[in-house]
Amino acid sequence: MAVLPSDAFVFLGATGDLAYKQIFPALQGLIRDEGFNLPIIGVAKAGWNLEQFQARAKDSLEKNGGIHQSSFEKLIALLRYVDGDYSDPNTFAQLRQELSNAQRPLHYLAIPPSLFAMVAEGLATSGCALNARVVLEKPFGRDLASAQDLSRTLHKFFPEEDIFRIDHFLGKEPVQNILYTRFANPMFEPIWDRDHVRSIQITMAEDFGVQDRGKFYDEVGTLLDVVQNHLLQVLANLTIDPPTGEEHEAVRDRKSELMRAIRPIRPEDVVRGQYKGYRSVPGVAPASLVETFVAVRLNIDSWRWAGVPIYIRAGKVLPVTCTEALIEFRRPPRETFGEIVPSASAHMRIRVSPDRSIGLGFRVKTPGERMVGRDVELVLHRQAADEKPPYQRLLGDASRGNSELFSRQDLVEAQWRIVEPILGSVTPLYNYEPGTWGPDEAHELIAADGPWVDPRLEPESPCA
Repeated sequence: MAVLPSDAFVFLGATGDLAYKQIFPALQGLIRDEGFNLPIIGVAKAGWNLEQFQARAKDSLEKNGGIHQSSFEKLIALLRYVDGDYSDPNTFAQLRQELSNAQRPLHYLAIPPSLFAMVAEGLATSGCALNARVVLEKPFGRDLASAQDLSRTLHKFFPEEDIFRIDHFLGKEPVQNILYTRFANPMFEPIWDRDHVRSIQITMAEDFGVQDRGKFYDEVGTLLDVVQNHLLQVLANLTIDPPTGEEHEAVRDRKSELMRAIRPIRPEDVVRGQYKGYRSVPGVAPASLVETFVAVRLNIDSWRWAGVPIYIRAGKVLPVTCTEALIEFRRPPRETFGEIVPSASAHMRIRVSPDRSIGLGFRVKTPGERMVGRDVELVLHRQAADEKPPYQRLLGDASRGNSELFSRQDLVEAQWRIVEPILGSVTPLYNYEPGTWGPDEAHELIAADGPWVDPRLEPESPCA
């Protein structure tokens, strides 16, 4: 049965920060690149009229990527606006009027999760949920039980195939490139297993603090902000088995299998840190025990990955801003030339940000009579100028009913199961100095398989 595209786009929370920074630029991009031609209806409680809403769109584009004149004019012509409270049935009655003849709307919930249930019921009661799709932002719950409660609420009004749980990280071109590189190149798959891979490290480092997000960050911390969702998804792209078939569900089926095979993290396999000065940030509790750094050790109980240690670390005010994965290959059982070679000599580095690159580490002979070598990295860089922004890609996919880059409920539950044993303050919190790689305990965590490989912004090349 053919999947019909959506015939209207509704975004609730249309005057908020997310809409300002991401949604308006994404909509202009969809109009420019894909001929997006749907009624675009913003809903919010701001006391605005349509002209003020259009002015907000213009200001958004001027500040976030610039105005493409013809696409901007089309966007302004497509905009509609409903001002009202989400607890008021009249708000949704007005929305139904604005939808007019639209029969398959896409509703984007750019609102706090605490409002999801109220808004879903308002959409359903007014008839706006019939044959509709709904997109919602993380967090998808606060733990496994609340994620299941949210799912039950949404399923009262929307079938699972019409629920699109957005994780913008999955829309990033470099993250998708992990899957493509693995499965489009025949030299990698034969060595992508426990017999050839010694360890996997994933690092998401930021050299800045929580800035003006103190109140939000103090409610989630690093584990829930980036590890439970973004970085587990990166790990899945690195370690899933090849998808079978061409259905959109094929990749998500493999990810679900993989997530279920990851052991729940034990308290002894996590190190939490908080940078000195965090508690003085506005919005942060004076005695906060929320982590701004976390390092975890994971294991995948599958034939492909049994026994391969996996380490993830993420944090604020670290030495660099960089997100990358490093796959360390096993050394030969015997070093032919009698050298003492670093264990991390053979590797593959996949850089997601700030630059997009893939690096292969290997040894080359140094000039001279002796058979000795040095470690170098052959790097392929890719310019990001032509990449489609994540929200543009994801909203376009949702409007077409393509769910491949969105989280399915069983995936969400599996991710919560992995981190459930370490939620809250069940492990010690260590202080660390800004500009360092977190607390010393993080280095002790990886000592048996490490050390941590620090991201290098300018790796040595074979021609250096």
